[in-house]
Amino acid sequence: MERREPISVVVVDDHALFRAGLISLLSTFPEFRVVGEAGNGKEALEVIARTQPEIVLLDVNMPVMDGVKTVQALRQRGEKCRVVMLTISRKQEDLVGALRAGAQGYLLKNAEPEELRRGMLNLAADKGVLSPDLADQVIVALRQSGMESLQEPLTERELEVLRCLADGMTTAQIARHLIISVNTVKTHVRNILSKLDASNRTEAVRVAIQRGLVGEN
Repeated sequence: MERREPISVVVVDDHALFRAGLISLLSTFPEFRVVGEAGNGKEALEVIARTQPEIVLLDVNMPVMDGVKTVQALRQRGEKCRVVMLTISRKQEDLVGALRAGAQGYLLKNAEPEELRRGMLNLAADKGVLSPDLADQVIVALRQSGMESLQEPLTERELEVLRCLADGMTTAQIARHLIISVNTVKTHVRNILSKLDASNRTEAVRVAIQRGLVGEN
């Protein structure tokens, strides 16, 4: 059934000019309706409690309460909103920290308007969102963590496929890169999604970071 009501959004950023520009941009997308804004995490918690948005666009580095602590507070309170970090930070600790705290996505502020729009629509459909520019950071995070949290560890080949997914490769590209068939790639992807309890490739990468997966060299 096609949705009729626009998706409610709260914008959280400590830079008023950027916040105003983002709200203006969102007003051009008929799929979204901004129901509130805030300049820091503490204000955001109050606005979100009052407006109950479906999506929160949240900066990472803010005064009073930063983005990661805000996500943690939202999850502790049981808020159901989906959170995507919208930031200039490419730091691995910010990316991993936000995803582990419970954010469903991480986008850079240099994203094109259509990329932001698509990402938010994916978020509303309960899918993960990750800026393509952060693929290398994801790979590093995968290599630096462990697989203890998985009941059924990924095989070495599945880890290789997962790294390719994090690098934004298509099924055909992965097949060429690993010199295996397309059908074999699809089988590995199905196994990865099953083991990570993920519904799609982007979510698999996000879950992998949250669970601390390792890719050995």
